[in-house]
Amino acid sequence: MRVPSPKRPPASAAETHPTTLIGSVQRAMRLLEAVAARQHGAPAKQLARDAGLALPTAYHLLRTLTHEGYLHRDKGLFFLGEAAERLSSSGAQQKRRSTVSDVLAHWRDIIGAPVYYAVYREGEIEVMCVADSPGNPAVEEWADFRETGHAHAVGQCLLSQLGEEARSDHLDRYPVQAITPYTVRDEQALSWRLNRIGRMEPVVERQEYALGTVCAALPLTLGTTAATMAISLPSHQSDRLLPAARQLQDEIGRLLGTLALSISI
Repeated sequence: MRVPSPKRPPASAAETHPTTLIGSVQRAMRLLEAVAARQHGAPAKQLARDAGLALPTAYHLLRTLTHEGYLHRDKGLFFLGEAAERLSSSGAQQKRRSTVSDVLAHWRDIIGAPVYYAVYREGEIEVMCVADSPGNPAVEEWADFRETGHAHAVGQCLLSQLGEEARSDHLDRYPVQAITPYTVRDEQALSWRLNRIGRMEPVVERQEYALGTVCAALPLTLGTTAATMAISLPSHQSDRLLPAARQLQDEIGRLLGTLALSISI
């Protein structure tokens, strides 16, 4: 269940030394910024002045940026093109992901437990983000997490939010099977359990996925997407599980309005 964070190698002295910077790239970036600042478009002369460039240089760069799709020209005015808009969209998505990571890390620290965010998307269980620490490590994914949704709180919470047809399709592809002595034994027993889960009640499992671990998951309302936030604890701290889940539920309630857009990723 760990979601590794990409690590960027430290920049070398050569990478940041002024003599290695490419002037044409810098000028192109200034032009893009100038276009972005002009909501209703601008002609080449205006953009050259805004970017502090000679007009011939600006013309050359504007033609190149237009050819590559980063700008488009309409009636002598330049606007951001589809390629630039894709970059903007990707940047906004990365910012939303960063917001989710920061919030989960905050909840991890105040609750004292790993926090997970997962969704059910295109027929699969996807753990989108995990916040843990050396003192509160996440559950190790020793059995494929997507295939064992019946055995862990995250999967059970997501399956409980599905309609009958979608749930049956999932269990046809990933049949119920015991992976610990505590795992639910068959599909009928699982369905009985899922149908009894209250709408806003935490879904709890104790050592069904991993021996020595207890988990609780809370359903999230994100339009038509089934989603959940969850926590895990060592089984010797099982008395903390429900209070910690209620604490997480309160935290979600306080932030869900502003977090809803960020976690729709």
